[in-house]
Amino acid sequence: MTAYILRRLLGTIPIILIVGVITFFLVQLSPGDPAMFYVSPDAPPDEVDRVRERLGLDQPVMTRFTFWLGEVFQGNLGVSFHQNRPVLDAFMDALPVTLWLAGLSMIIALVVGIPVGLLSALHPNGAVDRFSTIFVFIGVSMPNFWLGMLLVLLFSVTLGLLPAQGFNTNSAWGGFRSLLLPAITLGYSQAALIARMTRSSMLEVMRQDYVQTARAKGLRGHVVLGKHAFGNALNPIVTVIGLAIGSLVAGSAVVEVVFNLPGIGRLVVDSVMRRDYPMIQGILLLTAGMIILVNLLTDLLYALLDPRIRYD
Repeated sequence: MTAYILRRLLGTIPIILIVGVITFFLVQLSPGDPAMFYVSPDAPPDEVDRVRERLGLDQPVMTRFTFWLGEVFQGNLGVSFHQNRPVLDAFMDALPVTLWLAGLSMIIALVVGIPVGLLSALHPNGAVDRFSTIFVFIGVSMPNFWLGMLLVLLFSVTLGLLPAQGFNTNSAWGGFRSLLLPAITLGYSQAALIARMTRSSMLEVMRQDYVQTARAKGLRGHVVLGKHAFGNALNPIVTVIGLAIGSLVAGSAVVEVVFNLPGIGRLVVDSVMRRDYPMIQGILLLTAGMIILVNLLTDLLYALLDPRIRYD
């Protein structure tokens, strides 16, 4: 197991490097001059040139790339153009909000998705199954920003139960209330995917001979379901959950903008609007590393859930 983990960790280095190279050149070669965001519209050309020199944009692209890559290997992701502070510091300040949002969204997705999938599998082609189909169809079809606005209209504007925007840092309860609508918005689509995978995996397992044998022995339904069926159906569900975690972290940008949350997604969007190259490059690189780490943990979880799986 240890050797496998080391191999996987070493294998992530070229992946992160490729992500960094692609991100750098996509950002650096995108249209627009970042220097224009830090001078007045009627600034003379020599002032624009001084700003470009201060930001390091007067150097050739390959020179900038070599310098940036060397800094990355030393643990330095650069200094933000707009905030004028290290990118890593800005990332760490925004990270807790995104992690709380992703965690609460994942809890909602699991609490809703797995029971809906189980009930749908236990009553195929019935009323519950038809409800599950509609639930999944809406979840995978409705854009997050549209669902978020509908929830704001209902729970904030009409009912006045939950805040529409912002993040309350005065208390834990206030923070929870601030994240509830965004978490429902972000978690609904993942709940739909988990419900569909749970249904498919359970239906496949319940057709197996060992499940039929357990039923023939007269075991109670919940024992057959929990001990013999659900445990053996977990691996595909865990795969979807692992992908969902990555999607929640990477896909939080739209939701954080809609609800005005000071998380990583909002930070990326603001940086793109201001052409803050170091911030964009650093955040995308760190986010890619987080997603790769989640995938590694998902692989290791397979061995804990299924004794037949061994990593040598």
